[in-house]
Parts: sequence; structure tokens; C-alpha cells
Amino acid sequence: MKLTEKLALKALHKLDPEVAHGLSIKALTSGLAPCPGPVRSPRLKCDIAGITLDNPVGLAAGFDKNAEALAPLSQAGFGFIEVGAATPRPQPGNPKPRLFRLSEDRAAINRFGFNNDGMEVIAERLAKRPKTGVIGLNLGANKDSDDRAADFARVLARCGAFLDFATVNVSSPNTEKLRDLQGKAALSALLNGVIETRDSLDRRVPIFLKIAPDLDRAGIEDIAAVALDTGIDGVIATNTTLSREGLHSPHRAEAGGLSGAPLFEASTRVLAQLSDLLRDQVPLIGVGGIGNAEQAYAKICAGASAVQLYTAMVYGGLSLAAEIAQELDHLLACDGFDCVAAAVGTKRGDWL
Repeated sequence: MKLTEKLALKALHKLDPEVAHGLSIKALTSGLAPCPGPVRSPRLKCDIAGITLDNPVGLAAGFDKNAEALAPLSQAGFGFIEVGAATPRPQPGNPKPRLFRLSEDRAAINRFGFNNDGMEVIAERLAKRPKTGVIGLNLGANKDSDDRAADFARVLARCGAFLDFATVNVSSPNTEKLRDLQGKAALSALLNGVIETRDSLDRRVPIFLKIAPDLDRAGIEDIAAVALDTGIDGVIATNTTLSREGLHSPHRAEAGGLSGAPLFEASTRVLAQLSDLLRDQVPLIGVGGIGNAEQAYAKICAGASAVQLYTAMVYGGLSLAAEIAQELDHLLACDGFDCVAAAVGTKRGDWL
């Protein structure tokens, strides 16, 4: 991280976290944030669900909720970016304050509640997306919807033409009863509806499912069964957690989903269990607690074909993605792997 980025982070950390986040988006859209450009190498180039990535390090949903910074983020070293979540109608989300920086734990707690500009505005921005880069959208449901399952399909129908992939997000803890849709029967019905909508589009958009880290073994087995039965293209493991185990920050008791460093081990265990159940039949994207290349590599060795990060940038800056990708290339080479795919799942047993 360069000195200018360190100074900018220090200044942002003196502000309310949500204000600081808004300023970071404005810095990107104004061209004030340094973007290192794509990170590429033959070893890092990989494929997930038919999508070719320059590198396996992606941006998780939640950073660019409204698809405002597509062009600069596509030049920030990520192999792919996910924006959103988007809901059919705009919604303000939960009352503020709703984002808390847990500096002592290198973590964050949010209870945003799917605040976003709605699918119409987001679709207009996606229509102007850069031609290069891989861009996906996290699909959400309105809090007051009469049919939340149908909301996911509605957003896909409106935005699908502009996407490289779409993610069904039933794992946010900040919309009441949303996680109830992770149950086997409800989830199967929801995904089948989304896939039916996808199949009506002019081109095939891979559908991913994002799950919670708080599932028990039976819940993980249900997710694996649904993934196989519905034929979805991938699973993102995992979203934020409701656990507060081992936290030190004064904000540790705040309601909402915890992300960042404390989530790493729990999310990686869920990832490994899913990988063990699916056995390469459905690709996985590992997210949760990644703050350096070693942790990204650990997710890959536990079973992830690609990874995502977000909260670590609060502490490591935007340049972190490029740094992780570059160092990941070195780690793969040191272990004798000539591609990412060769390393996937090679140390799964360490997490079971």
C-alpha cells in the first residue's frame, strides 16, 4: 500500500463508516482513487461456470451496491466484481447507524437491509458497463414484498442482459425471515423460478447461490442437495455471520451481520464441507475473512475455484485485491501448480 493510500484510509477511519464508504465510491467515480489495472498471468487465469477470469480474486457484493463504479472497479485488479444487492423497487434500508467498524477485530458489522436504488436505476447503469471485465449482480428481495421468491426472478429478468453472472442472496441476516428461504423446499422452488427466468433470456447467465456461514451440518447437506438438483452454476460460501465469538471491539454487540477477519475459519469450514459433498460437480466461490494472499490460497485449497473479499479493504485499501492476486501467483508457483484449478481442494481435509 502506498503512503497516499495509507493517509486516505487514516482520514476515512475518522469518519462515520457509512459516510466513509460513500466517499470511497465518490473517489472511484471521480478518478481520485488509484486503480492498478488488470492483474493477469497464465497461472492465475481460470474458469468458473464457463466464465473466464484473469485472476480468481473477486469483489464481493455490498461495496458497490448501486453499480455506480463499474468502470474504475474493473481496473482495480479484481478478476471479477459483484455489485448489488438489487431489489425490484428502491428501498432505504434500515435506520442509521447501520454500519460499524470493528478495528480491534479487523471486522465490520452491518445491518443495511438491502438499501439500494432499485433494479430500474441499476439496470440503466449496468447497460453502460465496460465491455471488458466480468460483472455480476447480487439479486435481492424487497422487505415488504408479498412474494420474495418472485422478486429474485424479477430483478434477473430486468438486469440479466447486462450480466456475466447473477447471485441469489437468501443469506443476508438483515431482512427479516429472508434466511428462511435457505430451507430445502423453499430454496428449490426459488431457484427453479430464477432458472426458468434465466432460460428465457437471450443468452445464458450463470446463477450462483450465496449461503450463510451459520448453517449446521444438516443445512449444509440440504444446500448441496439443492445445488445438485436444481443445476445452479455455483455456490458462494459464505455471507456474514450472526456469531460474535471472540470479538474485542466495543461495537461487538451491535445487531447485524459480522464480516471480516473473525469469519475466516468458520466460513472456510463451511466451504470445505460443501466441497466434500459436491466433489467438483458444482464450483464454489470462497468469501469470508480474506485479508491476504495466504488466506485466499487457503480458501482455494479448501475447495474454492475463486474467492471474493470486501471488508479487508476497509483496513488494507483498494490496492489489496491486486496485491493478493500477485502474491497468489507466487504461492501457486511455490507449490508447483501451473494453474488455479490444480490447487482447488488439495487441502480440503485440513478443514473437515
